[in-house]
Amino acid sequence: MAQLFTYTKVVDAVTTHYLRFPELPEGQQTGQELCTLADGRTVVAVFDGFTLPADQPATVAASLAPLTPTAGELEDIKAASPIVQLIYADTEQRIRSKYSASDEAKYARIGVGVALGMYAFGPGEQDELIAFGTYVEQCRTWGRAERAKFGL
Repeated sequence: MAQLFTYTKVVDAVTTHYLRFPELPEGQQTGQELCTLADGRTVVAVFDGFTLPADQPATVAASLAPLTPTAGELEDIKAASPIVQLIYADTEQRIRSKYSASDEAKYARIGVGVALGMYAFGPGEQDELIAFGTYVEQCRTWGRAERAKFGL
């Protein structure tokens, strides 16, 4: 799993001072900026097997800290991160590629009705509901695995 860090970007008259990631050949990635939180800290993920360079700009080094997010910080990061929002959208698209929102609502009504004892499965409905649930969980598992790559 990726390691999370926070730092504060510093803007002076000439430059915006950013965190330096480990260098690799073009096209390879060692980390990713995830978002900037409301308090001004920028959250980055450094991928497994990589270490941040020690020679960070002084202003960055002064604010650099490892992050083990609280539940609240984790929710803030997920809400603010464009990458996480893309993963959510991709997860939704994977589901919609096979099941429409109307299908999902139908299965929700059936499932709730059966759970409350207000509805009995019609022919084939239980198998349909199980297939739907299995597929949705596969999509959600994919999304969780993608977020885990970023330490989330």
